[in-house]
Formats: sequence, C-alpha cells, structure tokens
Amino acid sequence: MERADAARNRARILEAAALLFAERSPEDVTMDDIARKAGVGRGTLYRRYPDRASIAVALLDEHERDLQERLLRGEPPLGPGVPPAERLAAFYAAMVDLLEDHSHLVLGSEVGRSRFETGAYGFWRAHVRALMAAAGTPGLDALVDVLLAPLAPEVYGYQRTVLGLTPEQITEALTRLTKILDPP
Repeated sequence: MERADAARNRARILEAAALLFAERSPEDVTMDDIARKAGVGRGTLYRRYPDRASIAVALLDEHERDLQERLLRGEPPLGPGVPPAERLAAFYAAMVDLLEDHSHLVLGSEVGRSRFETGAYGFWRAHVRALMAAAGTPGLDALVDVLLAPLAPEVYGYQRTVLGLTPEQITEALTRLTKILDPP
C-alpha cells in the first residue's frame, strides 16, 4: 500500500514531467528539471524513478493499458470478431493515434534497444504474432518484428517531421502491410 505522501509525490512528479515533456523534447529535460518543477527533492525523485525513461514509461502506461484493453475486449475491428488482417489494420490505426498523441513520451521511453524491453512492446508483439498465427502466416518469429518496425518512434517521427507525411498517409501505408495476413 502506497503512503499518502508518496502517492502525492508520485502524482506531482508525473504531472511535472508530463508538462515538461510536452514543452520540449524529453531528451532536453533533466531529472533536476523534473524535481524542481514537481517541488520534490532529487532523492525522492530517484527513489521512484531512476531515469527519464522510467518516468515516460509511467506516463505512457495508462494510454497503453487502455489500448491493450480495447485489443482484448473491445469492439471489432480492433477487438475480436473480424479476420486477422482487419484487426491488424485497426491496430496500426490505433498505434498511429497513440504515436501522434503521445510521441514525445514514446520517444522518451522507447528508443533503440530499450523499445524491446518494455512490457508494452511485448504485448504488441504477442498480439501481432497471434494475428499472424490465426491467419496461418508462415515465419511468424522472423516476421512479427518486421511488422512492428514501422511503429518505432524514430521511424514515425522521421515520417512526420522530415518527410511531412500525415497520420492518414502513414496509416494507409501500414494498412497495405496487412495484406500479408490475407489467405492465399
């Protein structure tokens, strides 16, 4: 059971970090910035969160859990009840929405190899792999990460900022990838 003062500090830290991450790139926000903005000591901050990435993960957690719930029990096409290719297309669209709304947090938590170490990535991987298995797609383990690669925050950020693609264009391109799950 979390103590009341610890819960207040956690909420203050997360609120301060969310504000700072929205104002500037998470890479430009220091742990000292977060502690100052939250009005807590560095020790209080570091006891709960060892680095910026752990704070970004905590902030993202709520949004990712909501999406996970909709994948498991939501209405089709995101939830069960439609062919795997349709569900994968809906998943891609939902992930583009998540990246669009929270890319500053994703970039703070899922960069490079750390992406593969988050619980959310494991869930997304299991979901896409299950869709592939349901469709009878061969080479599941080699292909599942390939289908998730376009959702890497660096790729999404590059497509949005450097190439100037819209979320709709990205979703349309990702939807074309779902054809791999269509029966032969």
